[in-house]
Amino acid sequence: MTPRTPDPEDVQALVESGFSKLTEACFLLLRVRDAAAARAWLRTAPVTTAAALRGFVPTALQVALSAPGLRAVGVPDSVIAGLSAEFLSGMAGEAARSRRLGDIGANAPRAWAWGGAEAPDLLVALYAETDKLAALRDRILTADFAAAFATVADLPTSNMHDHEPFGFADGISQPVFDFAGQRRPGTNADLAYGNLLAAGELLLGYPNEYGRITDRPLLDASFPDAALLPAAVDDAQRRDFGRNGTYLVFRQLAQEVQAFWRFAAAHGDAVALAEAMVGRHRSGDPLLPLSKAPIRGVGPDAKDVRQNCFTYAGDPEGRVCPLGAHVRRANPRTGDMPGGVQGWLAQGIRMVGFAGGSNLRDDVIASSRFHRILRRGREYGQTLPPEQAALPDTPPLAETGLHFICLNANISRQFEFIQNAWLANAKFDGLTGEADPLLGNREAFPAGQATDAFGRLRDLPRFVTVRGGAYFFVPGLRSLRFIAGG
Repeated sequence: MTPRTPDPEDVQALVESGFSKLTEACFLLLRVRDAAAARAWLRTAPVTTAAALRGFVPTALQVALSAPGLRAVGVPDSVIAGLSAEFLSGMAGEAARSRRLGDIGANAPRAWAWGGAEAPDLLVALYAETDKLAALRDRILTADFAAAFATVADLPTSNMHDHEPFGFADGISQPVFDFAGQRRPGTNADLAYGNLLAAGELLLGYPNEYGRITDRPLLDASFPDAALLPAAVDDAQRRDFGRNGTYLVFRQLAQEVQAFWRFAAAHGDAVALAEAMVGRHRSGDPLLPLSKAPIRGVGPDAKDVRQNCFTYAGDPEGRVCPLGAHVRRANPRTGDMPGGVQGWLAQGIRMVGFAGGSNLRDDVIASSRFHRILRRGREYGQTLPPEQAALPDTPPLAETGLHFICLNANISRQFEFIQNAWLANAKFDGLTGEADPLLGNREAFPAGQATDAFGRLRDLPRFVTVRGGAYFFVPGLRSLRFIAGG
C-alpha cells in the first residue's frame, strides 16, 4: 500500500526547517523528576509543527525523548522494544559502539560532561528571534516545568552567521526528501548520484531507499490509547507509534580553532591547507568544478547550483579534492562509482560495499544515497577570524564548538555508518593511516594503526573533542499525545 504524504500537523517542524531565521537557541537536557508532572507538561507543551512553517514563527519549541526518558514517563516496555537497537542501547551504552564511533581516548564517554554515564531523558530545544529567547524561556520554564524535570545541562548557542567555528560556510550539502512520494527507489535514475531521497530515510512509516518501511513499534488496535496513533500503512489493523517521527543524534563537539589554524599556518599556505582538509573553500564553494549534468534534488536555486552541484566523478585520484577531505568522507557522492554509471550489477555490488576488481579503494565505500543524514546543529561559544586565530600570541578562546544534531530514520545505517565507515576509518577510499582531518581522534585504531596523517603530513593534532552525546526519538504529535497519556 502506498502511504499518504506526511501530515504537517503531525510532524515536528525540525524535520522541515533548521529555523535559520531564529538566531537564538538553547538546548535543555532534562531528567524526569515526576512522571505524572512530566506527562502533564508534555500534553500542553507548545510544540511547533511543520504546518506552522507555512507562516512565520517568531519562536519554536521541539521535544525529543531518549529510551530512558520514554521509560521514565511511563511508556510501556512492549512499545519501546519496537524502536531501534541502537536507540535502545544508547550512544554510550556499549564499548563496541564507542570504538566504532571513534569515542575512545579523549573522546571516551567517561570524560563527557553529559550523556556518558546515563543519557538525559528529554531534549527540549528552544529557538527564537534575536532578543526573544529570554522571554520564551520564561514562558516555558515555569514551576510546573521545574516540578516535572531536573536540568542535566542547559546548552547555549551562538550565531556565527552560517559559518562553523573553523570559519567555513556550513549547512550546504543537505539532502532533499521526497515527501510527495513521487520517486520510486530502484529505478534507473538511482544509478546516477542524486540528492533527492525517499521520505523513509528521514521519517518512520514511509518507504526508504530500499523501497521498504523501517521497523518501528506497531500496536494492536486494542492496546490502551492506541486510537491516538495513526494507522500503519503496511498493516491497516495496527497503529503506528513511529509514523512521522525520526531519530535525533546529538553530539557536543568542542573545536580547537586556534590549534587548527596554527597547524595550517605552520605548513605553508594556511588557507590552502585548511581548504584541502575541509574539501571546500571558506566560502562553501566546492574545490571541484560544477557538474555539467543535472543532479536530482539540486534545484535551480543559485546557492544549490554554486555550492552543491558537483560530483567526484572527474577527480577519482583526489588531485583536486583530497580523498580524505572532510566533505568527501561525509558524503562521497560518486566516490563509489568511478567512471560513471556502470550498470546494475556493478551498482548493486557497490551498494553493499564491495567493488572488487583492480580499484581496491572502492570496496570501502557503499552508495551514498543509503547513508545520508539531515543536519540541524548550532554553534556555541565565540570564535576568531582565521588570520587572528593563527597568531601564536592570540589569547586562548573559551570553549567553542558545535552542537551537532542530525535526523535520520536508521541510526545504524545512516549516522553510525558515516561516522565509522567514512569519517573514522583509517583506510577510507584506499588510504592508509588517515582518519577525518577535522573529526579524527588521532588514536591508533586498530592497535598499531596510525590515524594522524593527511596526505604527506603526519602528526595532526586532535582538532575536535566530544563533550557529550545521546540518541533521542522525535515523536510525531499524535505519538507525543500517546506518550503523554491522551
